[in-house]
Amino acid sequence: MPRIMTMIFMQMAGDKMMDLFRFETETQRHDLLSRAKRIASSALDRYDLEWQHIEFIGLSDTVTYQIKTSSGKMYLLRIHSDQRSKEEIDSELQFLDFLVTKGLHVPRGITARDGSQVQQTDTEEGFQAPYVTLMSWMDGEHAKGRITEDQAYHIGEMIGKLHEAASGFREPPDFRRPTWDENSYKIALNKLEKNAGTFLSDQAWAMYQQASDKVIAKLATIQENEVSFGLIHADLHLGNIVFQDDCPYPIDFDRCGYGYYLYDLVAVMMGLNPNLRLKVMEGYERVLQLDDNHVQYLEDFFIMTLMENYSHHSSNPNETEGLKAEQIYALAYIQEYLEGRSFLLDKITPLDEKNDLMIS
Repeated sequence: MPRIMTMIFMQMAGDKMMDLFRFETETQRHDLLSRAKRIASSALDRYDLEWQHIEFIGLSDTVTYQIKTSSGKMYLLRIHSDQRSKEEIDSELQFLDFLVTKGLHVPRGITARDGSQVQQTDTEEGFQAPYVTLMSWMDGEHAKGRITEDQAYHIGEMIGKLHEAASGFREPPDFRRPTWDENSYKIALNKLEKNAGTFLSDQAWAMYQQASDKVIAKLATIQENEVSFGLIHADLHLGNIVFQDDCPYPIDFDRCGYGYYLYDLVAVMMGLNPNLRLKVMEGYERVLQLDDNHVQYLEDFFIMTLMENYSHHSSNPNETEGLKAEQIYALAYIQEYLEGRSFLLDKITPLDEKNDLMIS
C-alpha cells in the first residue's frame, strides 16, 4: 500500500510470542528498528557475500534495507511480519522465478549457504523469530512528478505482459498465496468501520457503506475464469514501479496472490489523470484484450481499492490528517459512483471543503 502502516503494540496472551512489528509510540518504533537491524545483520552472515553497508528503506508489512557489497553490488533485504507464513513467502519466490523464465525483469530471491531462500532468524527473548529474505536489487528510478503518456502506455503494456505470463503458471501442491476478492474486501471494510470516525463524518461513512454494498453486488456479476482471474501483483501503485529509460518494471511482490486482473490494473490508475488512465489501458490492450464492459468494472475495482487503502492506513493516527484532506477527492468519486455516472476517464471536481460531507 502507498502509505506506511503503524500497528498497535500489544502482548499476546498466554505463552505466545510478541509480534516484532507491533508498536504504538515512537520509542517503541525506534526499538523495533534497532532489533530489526540486528536481525538483518545476523541474517546476512548466512549468505556468500561481502556486505559493507546496510541502509534502512522502510517499515510497512516488511522492514526493508538496501545492502551494498564491497564490489558495489546491491541487494534488498526484507524482514517479514507474521502476516506471511514461510509457505507463502516461498511461494512468492517461486512465482518470481517463473516470471523470470518468461522474460520478465522482476526481483529474485537469493539462496543462502544452507540452500534455502527463506531464513528464520532469532531475535530477543519474547519476540517471534521472523523470516528474512534477500532479493536481487532492481535498478531504476521511481517516477518524479507526473509521468508522461509514453510512460503510462508502457506501464499498461508491462501489466499486460505480467498477466499474460502469470496465466501460464502452474501451482505446485504446496503453493500458498492470499486471495484478493469479496472476502478480503469485507475484512478491510470491517477494519475501516472501526476507524472511520477518525476521518469521516457520519454522512460520509454512510456513503462509503452504500458504495461498498454496490461494489460487492457488482463483484458477484463478474465471472471468475482464466481470462479474468489469476495470479496478480495486487499492489501495483506507482511506488512499486521503477523506470529504466522510460521502461517500467514492477517491484515488491509481497502482496501477490489470486485476484481479478482488472483489480490489478486499476491500482496504478488511482493517482493518474483520465488521459493517462486511457494510455494505461491502451498499453495493456497491446498485449491482452479488454472486454466491452472493462471501464465499468475498473470503476468498481477503483472504489474497492480506494476503500482498502483507507482501511490499511486508518489505524495510524499519524495518517489521520492526510486521510481527512483526501476526502474532497474520495467522496467526489464515491458520489459519482453512487449516482451511476462514469468517472474513470472524466475529470472529477473535488468537493468543497465546506460541504456537509466533510464535517467530521
